[in-house]
Amino acid sequence: MADARVLVTGATGFVGRVLVRRLLDRGVAVRAAVRGPAEAARAVLPPGAEVAVVGAIGPDTDWTNALAGVDAVAHLAARVHVMRDAAADPLAEFRAVNTAGTRRLAESAAAAGARRLVFVSSIKAVVDESRSTPVTDATPADPHSPYGRSKREAEEALAAVSAATGLETVVLRPPLVYGPGVAGNLRTLLKLCARRVPLPLAGVRNRRSLIGVENLADAVAACLFHPAAAGHCFLVDDGAPLSTADLVRALSAGLGVRPRLLPVPPALLGLAARLLGRAGALDRVAGSLELDSRGIRGTLGWAPPLDTASGLRATAEWFKASGA
Repeated sequence: MADARVLVTGATGFVGRVLVRRLLDRGVAVRAAVRGPAEAARAVLPPGAEVAVVGAIGPDTDWTNALAGVDAVAHLAARVHVMRDAAADPLAEFRAVNTAGTRRLAESAAAAGARRLVFVSSIKAVVDESRSTPVTDATPADPHSPYGRSKREAEEALAAVSAATGLETVVLRPPLVYGPGVAGNLRTLLKLCARRVPLPLAGVRNRRSLIGVENLADAVAACLFHPAAAGHCFLVDDGAPLSTADLVRALSAGLGVRPRLLPVPPALLGLAARLLGRAGALDRVAGSLELDSRGIRGTLGWAPPLDTASGLRATAEWFKASGA
């Protein structure tokens, strides 16, 4: 591992920066693939990381310089899921980056002599909506959203490249990722908790899997080097699903405030959401999406280094200190 060189795409992103730091701490040489400019990337990356400007990721990206001398690739860069996509054809936009861009990188990595590529996909490559039973390795992939479909198609593209070239590929499917620096829906929930906005969620008894950013970075690092990881597609999470109400309690505790959870019956919540045309939003908040991550634990002997309670507390403390 100490003599290896790893190319990390999405290196300046939420997960990428943590992964780069973790690899450097282990003595791994890291080259960060960035869109540019290089100076801006160096300002946010840990000291010691090389920087390679590759421009936009897509079917025509030139990876030649970035992949020179690289042993393995951690592919984190993606066109991410957005709630209100302004693109005229969202699926085409997602496919250009997430599917065609991933295939191009894999083919280039194989041609350059890289041994392995670890792809951070998403649980949305399997399911987009909540479900009453846990997602397992045997759950058929049936994504409906443009993002989920593009990620699933990227997984299939990787399998094809691997079969044709011998490149070892590993796929990770995480759920919602949290940690210091988080954005999106979880950051919105942090704002609501900090302002002590009443939330009608005390009666919600759902089960949602999460993964801390430190834990996801650790799983990626394990998959880069563990000999048993090659060819696998792993579900990965903290291993301790929470209800949304418990998530609010944990974040509020980290913020140093009392949660304001109102005991509204779930049936009434559902009726109100349907009447307001917000059934999808309620599903994301009150529905269950639990992962069974025994595959990566059993195959690699991997366990998350940080427990959920500590990770959520660190997330809330970061948010409080940031003054957001």
